[in-house]
Amino acid sequence: MRDFGLVKYDEPFTNLLTQGMMLNETYFRQDASGKKTWFNPEDVELTFDNKGRPLKAMLKSDGQPVAIGGTEKMSKSKNNGIDPQAQIDQYGADIARLFTMFASPPEQTLEWSGTGIEGANRFLRRVWSFCHANKDNITPAVNADFSNLNDAQKTLRREVHKILQQADHDLKRIQYNTVVSSCMKMLNTLAGAKLDQSLASNAVLTEGLSIFLRVLNPVAPHITHVLWQELGFAAVHGDLLDADWPQIDAKALEQSEIEIMIQINGKLRGSITVAKDADKASIEAAALANENAQKYLEGAPQKIIVVPGKLINIVT
Repeated sequence: MRDFGLVKYDEPFTNLLTQGMMLNETYFRQDASGKKTWFNPEDVELTFDNKGRPLKAMLKSDGQPVAIGGTEKMSKSKNNGIDPQAQIDQYGADIARLFTMFASPPEQTLEWSGTGIEGANRFLRRVWSFCHANKDNITPAVNADFSNLNDAQKTLRREVHKILQQADHDLKRIQYNTVVSSCMKMLNTLAGAKLDQSLASNAVLTEGLSIFLRVLNPVAPHITHVLWQELGFAAVHGDLLDADWPQIDAKALEQSEIEIMIQINGKLRGSITVAKDADKASIEAAALANENAQKYLEGAPQKIIVVPGKLINIVT
């Protein structure tokens, strides 16, 4: 697999690291006069207990112990800063950007985490692997036909467009951390879809991936640019930077059946699936006949409250 995203410079990401309120661990030694000498976290090796809590720290250069000072704002005085260019050189700009955006909303502080950036690395490698594993099923088209889909295909389109709806809302609010979360949900949805090898399934998968790459692009512009080209989208829709932002399809969000939660005396006891336009009597009958709900029913209900499209509460 090629090293994607290993771009040597990325100004927006560098600005995120240098201008935002970022936190990192601090380590120091104190001499007899009380003066502290601070050491960069990269120069310190930690020993952890069986619950992952730090037991002790030592300086890598001399093997001698240092004191753990806690988490504080990155600063020169505490010597706990992170070099943006070093992170880009090691992980690539996309991975570093994704971690920074996902770890915290832009208005809040961000605590640097080696584990977190490794998680971002795994996610983008999964993106790369999934796209290339499905490359032969991607069929870019200007106007795909979604008029005759089976249940699995409809479900995938509905879930993708629901996630797109949330991501679109969050992006407008500059909530990049939840945009990244939506991308993760969308990839899980695409990877978990139960599709056959039909042309209709390929069209639905193609649409889903085209939406996914466009939503992920502001967060990870380099890998999405390459995948957009390699999957054939650029030949049909043009360069990713010039491609239209994906539009939410109201028809895709429509569903003939809905899930309604069953509460008995205010406690969740199961759920039923009913027709979207089911009347109150039908919903009540289905809930009372639900096998799991019957375990908690004692005699005839005193009251049944139906909240349309959401839940039914049975009071005994």
